Amino acid sequence: MAKTIVVKQIGSPIRRPAKQRQTLVGLGLNKMHKTRELEDTPAIRGMIAKIPHLVEIVEERG
Repeated sequence: MAKTIVVKQIGSPIRRPAKQRQTLVGLGLNKMHKTRELEDTPAIRGMIAKIPHLVEIVEERG
């Protein structure tokens, strides 16, 4: 079974650069306090690293 992480949006994309908003959409997040379970890959980790002020890793599974 692949490792997964649960990511939660903690910041608003309002008044943020377009790239940061697009990164949130790429992670499947668009509303405050929404969570997503995503596969733990280097690409996903890189996206999270680009916007650490907008998201947090809630849980790591697997």
